[in-house]
Amino acid sequence: QVQLVESGGGLVQAGGSLRLSCAASGRAFSTYAMGWFRQAPGKEREFVAGILSGGNTYYAKSVKGRFTISRDNAKNTVYLQMNSLKPDDTAVYYCAATPAPGYYYRSDNYNYWGQGTQVTVSS
Repeated sequence: QVQLVESGGGLVQAGGSLRLSCAASGRAFSTYAMGWFRQAPGKEREFVAGILSGGNTYYAKSVKGRFTISRDNAKNTVYLQMNSLKPDDTAVYYCAATPAPGYYYRSDNYNYWGQGTQVTVSS
């Protein structure tokens, strides 16, 4: 069993930055693929970024070049550095974990989810 707790969300002006953190409990964190997803009001949950156990990273086209996902296995934590934020980035951001690295961009591939953290970008 893995428990995930996100932090770092908030209100920021367009062009600003935020760093989200996701702290994981449980053993074998380093073997899990981790993902960040987001859901805006009235929209479906969408993939933002993923990082595999070996460190390979993947990004949605809408955030590539602006967001960076990373992990610190010693701290059981995954991060999402978000730069050049836009109002369209406004959403609840969720951290997720899966032991199965395939289809890392699909939310139904993930077994464990955090409670979410709100990110609001004002224009």
